[in-house]
Amino acid sequence: MVDQIFFPNPIQPIRTERPQPQKPTTGQTGNSTFARVLDEKLPAQGLKFSQHAQDRLKARNITLSANDLANLEGAVNSVAQKGGKESLVMMGDSALVVSIKNRTVVTAMDRTQLKGNVFTNIDSAVII
Repeated sequence: MVDQIFFPNPIQPIRTERPQPQKPTTGQTGNSTFARVLDEKLPAQGLKFSQHAQDRLKARNITLSANDLANLEGAVNSVAQKGGKESLVMMGDSALVVSIKNRTVVTAMDRTQLKGNVFTNIDSAVII
């Protein structure tokens, strides 16, 4: 038996001619205006921790207080406003690599793992 997918109505293009791109107004670029408006409309998201980061926090006995989490979220917001995508956040004796776009902590290290470590795939660093 052959599985088939049927669509009730064929997909029809709405417009056959290509729209002309509009020139951005002064001080705005094409996608950044949309992104800014979208960010303003979306509810504020909290930070998430990947499973890898949770495992590292537990294995390395790194604890984050409510104040630490608030400071971390403030740092993520600051980096996001400046256009960062992946950031290294230094907090006391620990360092966290954060995906700014996903608002997700990717990994965590304590002071012993920091020595001699090379951080790649980051475009910003914050010390709080």
